[in-house]
Amino acid sequence: MLGKEKYKNINSLLNKELEEKKSLIAVHRGCPGGNIVENTIPAFYNALKVGGDMFEMDLIKSTDGVIYIFHDGMEERNFKIKENIKTMSSKEIDSLYYYNSVDAKTNYKVILFEDAIKEFRNNELYNIDRAWDILPEVCKILDKYDVGQQALLKSPVKKEVLEFLDSYDTKYMYMPIVYSMEEVYEVLRYDNINVVGIEIIAKDEDCELFKQENIEKIKNENLFVWVNSITLDNEIKLFAGLDDDISVIENPDKGWGKLYEKQIDILQTDWPSLMREYRKKYFNL
Repeated sequence: MLGKEKYKNINSLLNKELEEKKSLIAVHRGCPGGNIVENTIPAFYNALKVGGDMFEMDLIKSTDGVIYIFHDGMEERNFKIKENIKTMSSKEIDSLYYYNSVDAKTNYKVILFEDAIKEFRNNELYNIDRAWDILPEVCKILDKYDVGQQALLKSPVKKEVLEFLDSYDTKYMYMPIVYSMEEVYEVLRYDNINVVGIEIIAKDEDCELFKQENIEKIKNENLFVWVNSITLDNEIKLFAGLDDDISVIENPDKGWGKLYEKQIDILQTDWPSLMREYRKKYFNL
């Protein structure tokens, strides 16, 4: 069982999914393609249809306090503007339209975080990313819809985040992003945070968190281990090059297979349908 005994009801859906599927598929920003764009409700539905077990969303807050789903820094690609979306009012954000995969303007607008939460209330799992600076507002929205079993929060290891989660009444599932075992133990010192897993980052095989003994130490704390197999670019290595590119272009045995060998519980990917087929074969599901 993942997490603390006192939070077992909140964590029950995640535990059930992991028990049934051995390793879960998290879909990065949903599954875009063609005229469907990332971080939108159609992309999230698509992620689940093509094999994902959960989808990831990125959050921002407008200057007047409205929370939207968008990965800031991607404005020029998505909207053909240079401004950071966090510097814009809700009125300005509502005037934006996405461009699709062939650079054509679509009818998609930036969606409200609350609209997505209202849409997915049927035991879908989702990971909320890039919201650590607005967690109080995010949690208040989640509270309105009783989605404690569905929402997985994440953040870097920051004292202010940990103290907030430790004191907040609703114990949402939480996963810190860590770069060392020291950070793992720092998080575990907080008894009233519902820590269910750890996202580990290792740029190469010499990194502390690539070592199997440390992965096993984390799992022995009744926590899942999450690895990003996504390939962001040619330079960034999130887990020693065991990524989507090598799995899709060369052979999944060289990427996803090695992650399964290391007993990674959740993989975040941009290729959920291919990963699902490989997982089915690997685990004989």
